[in-house]
Amino acid sequence: MKKGVDRRSFLKSSALAGALGAIGTGGVATLASCSSTPKVQPLKEAGSYYIPNLIDKAADGKPLRAGVIGCGGRGSGAAFNFLNAADNVTIVALGDTYADRLESLAEKLKKDKNIEIAADKKFVGLDSYQKVIDSDVDVIITATPPNFRPEIFKYAVEKGKHCFLEKPICVDPVGYRTIVATAKQAQAKGLCVVTGTQRHHKRDYVASYEQIMNGAIGEITGGTVYWCGGMLWFKDRNPQWSDLEWMIRDWVNWEWLSGDHIVEQHVHNLDVFTWFSGLKPKSALGFGSRQRRVTGNQFDNFSVDFEMENGIHIHSTCRQISGTEGGVWEFIQGTKGSWSSDGHVIKDLKGNEIWKYDYEAEKAKFKQTDPYTLEHVNWINHIRAAKPIEQASETAVANMAAIMGRESAYSGKKVTWDEMTASPLDLLPKDIDMTKPMAAAKEGYGAGKEFKLPEFIHIAGTPQGTQTR
Repeated sequence: MKKGVDRRSFLKSSALAGALGAIGTGGVATLASCSSTPKVQPLKEAGSYYIPNLIDKAADGKPLRAGVIGCGGRGSGAAFNFLNAADNVTIVALGDTYADRLESLAEKLKKDKNIEIAADKKFVGLDSYQKVIDSDVDVIITATPPNFRPEIFKYAVEKGKHCFLEKPICVDPVGYRTIVATAKQAQAKGLCVVTGTQRHHKRDYVASYEQIMNGAIGEITGGTVYWCGGMLWFKDRNPQWSDLEWMIRDWVNWEWLSGDHIVEQHVHNLDVFTWFSGLKPKSALGFGSRQRRVTGNQFDNFSVDFEMENGIHIHSTCRQISGTEGGVWEFIQGTKGSWSSDGHVIKDLKGNEIWKYDYEAEKAKFKQTDPYTLEHVNWINHIRAAKPIEQASETAVANMAAIMGRESAYSGKKVTWDEMTASPLDLLPKDIDMTKPMAAAKEGYGAGKEFKLPEFIHIAGTPQGTQTR
């Protein structure tokens, strides 16, 4: 096996490089070091799989005007990632359910980037996404609570907007089907859609992926994926808030808004395995519980066995309990060796290290190493080169895997891909109308009236209301 990949040979043989021109490989494969190993059979031929362009900054090109939907912590972060990713880009419209979060981002943009958001381009309410998309923007950045993202994506694609969708992009089967259908429409319209699965834009992950596609560990036979850490942030209830306002402000702790942390957070690790293997889960059998969470209604730990469509198994474990053993990584076993994201190391079957990602070489070659910014670099490059990209359908596979794991743990039953993708489960409460402004309601949720949450479990063959937690 050669040390790394010869870039000229790769570009000659790569149909992708021909299609994307300057978008190419970005030289990612040159950042690998590898000891001498026997020749192995590639899992995929070079050029048959996608490698992003991970240069420091997007190429110059046409001006891009962005609208940001969801102005909380991640939305604010994504806004600055977009501005740092390229020259001649700006933000012209903001939307959020609540004015204070919108104004906080507007003040940061003015202070740090000298960007003044016009008063008539600040939109507040559950329907603010429509107003942002309908304003004079070229692209939209979506970082609302996850349950709202499928409908926002659908409306944006109908209006012909390029989209950045923060993960997860859906929290239930109804949202999954909306995402998949909308992704097909985006493809038909030639739009550029990038999702916030930032490991796809980390050079160490991309180099590891190339090594595995080149056959470094042989055929993939299984793996384990982990996200075990402490409890995330939460909001104590303000007596002046309605039930709905408290839940939206505390969204990361509520199943109907976040999808539970196996969907909202652990989807990253599940995505690595579905990306590297190219496989969907056939079934999931898991368990979990709620031990120490102080707000919300979701679990704080999950353990799930996934059987993939070719019969191999992976184990998934995630936990949000402070004071417990932590760790966030992925491990993949193959017939010739194994790979771990802990240091991005490949070992043979005897445990000898045969490849390791070269972080010093990355630092020497690149200035920008933040994957949150690099995903915007890649997105802008595709837009400016008029080379469509569509990542939502791929991310939807990992999202559905996480949903399957959650529903199995909630119900105590094995669930399958086929039953879950066809399930009527819709976590959005029926009395929330995202097309109407909250301020317009004289009674109902906009005026602080309580609303009903959806039934707890909606799995085929499982009676509703039988599960408690």
